[in-house]
Amino acid sequence: MKTVIAIDLGASSGRVMAGHFSQGKISLEEAHRFPNQQVTREGHSCWDLYSILEEIKVGINKVVATYPNVSSLGIDTWGVDFVLLDQYGTHLGEFVSYRDARTQGVGAALQHHLSANEIYAISGIQFLSFNTINQLKAIVDSQPSWLDKVDTLLFIPDYLNYKLCGIKHCEYTNASTSQLLDCVKKTWSSDLINACGAKEQWFLPPQMPNRLIGQYQLGNVTIPVCSVASHDTASAVAATPLHNSETAYLSSGTWSLIGIESLTPCVSEKAFSYNLTNEGGVDGRYRVLKNIMGLWLIQRIKAENPSLTFSDIKLLAQQATPFEFILNPNDDAFLNPASMTKAIKQWFEQRELTAPQTLAQIVRCIYDSLALAYSDALTQLSDVLGKPIQELRIVGGGTQDAFLNQLCADVCAIPVSTEPTEASALGNVINQLIALDVISCLEEGRQIIDACSDVKRYQPTAIPQLQQIKMQYQLLK
Repeated sequence: MKTVIAIDLGASSGRVMAGHFSQGKISLEEAHRFPNQQVTREGHSCWDLYSILEEIKVGINKVVATYPNVSSLGIDTWGVDFVLLDQYGTHLGEFVSYRDARTQGVGAALQHHLSANEIYAISGIQFLSFNTINQLKAIVDSQPSWLDKVDTLLFIPDYLNYKLCGIKHCEYTNASTSQLLDCVKKTWSSDLINACGAKEQWFLPPQMPNRLIGQYQLGNVTIPVCSVASHDTASAVAATPLHNSETAYLSSGTWSLIGIESLTPCVSEKAFSYNLTNEGGVDGRYRVLKNIMGLWLIQRIKAENPSLTFSDIKLLAQQATPFEFILNPNDDAFLNPASMTKAIKQWFEQRELTAPQTLAQIVRCIYDSLALAYSDALTQLSDVLGKPIQELRIVGGGTQDAFLNQLCADVCAIPVSTEPTEASALGNVINQLIALDVISCLEEGRQIIDACSDVKRYQPTAIPQLQQIKMQYQLLK
């Protein structure tokens, strides 16, 4: 049996998992779980990376206590965020989160240097207010004294690897989310770096995932550190069985990422107009997808109503009238409001629309709007590809939300299948097994995962006046 440690960090929690490979099967064993909550420091919304690092070490210790012959460890996290280090390896400033407000209005200022068309033609990345390029522009404008102090930029998983093994490294899939890479050449774009005011010497060359980069020393135990597909969605997609080119994936969690896998980027005028993104995947593949705010909206509603269980939320949604209230879930108003409930009501009021009032109406509004956003994204992908999307495979924590999965099948009007739930962690594991030459390639890993999954299938049922509902959603985007 081969055992590896998969460290899977999401925007709301982190897990340290033991991944076992034996007799052609992969299994996961959760060793340690911990919350990942943003903290306010110096007026900014920040990650508590020191606490995260200590929790990671606790989890590693727990795995090694049971499985002392661990073959390797790997880390995957969210994208875009980074740490700036000086020449001594000390970080500059706080570990500011992408949900912080410092990037408000920065995108418009950036486009004084390069137009939106030029930025997209180079990067192929969806315009989001918190992309790394915008964060760096915000730092350059607000902290000019740092510019001569910066030695290296490390994305979050690369920084955590550095703290574990002392090696500075830049992994491609996470770097690809920055909007600073040339998406065709897969190298840093000097034009994009100069546009935000950063310096090219800060950036290490992006390296493809699934390679051993260093060692973590735990007493007498030495654990090889593997740079996996360190963007959590890249790992999730690596673990997603895609049976043909007409199958799309939906990585459903705090964020919803819906797209297709491609060997070439899609940077056409049509892709630009739809604001599709071309993020990096394993083997240099592309994840042509759309970022949608996802279950973050439900999570924040639940946080405001701590007694609610997810079963309660489902019941509330079933009680409310379908499609009575529809919003744009990707509006920046929902990125990090003090109260999600108030933000949703204000969104309607600002547009002089009747707002949902009851908790059931608000929850149903979120679910309906997410399903419509998924359908809209699939329509855009199909248009860009010039062929229909025939099936959707949902992976991640959202697979457990049967109500949303069925609603997705109904609104998208295509069959939906689900599993694996622990997609990011499983992708992390198979990436390590590829690096260790235990399995040969991504396709083999996906076949193993599919065979081990309890796949659930949802067939679409007709929704009265669905096209009118979709037209109403288009007017709200």
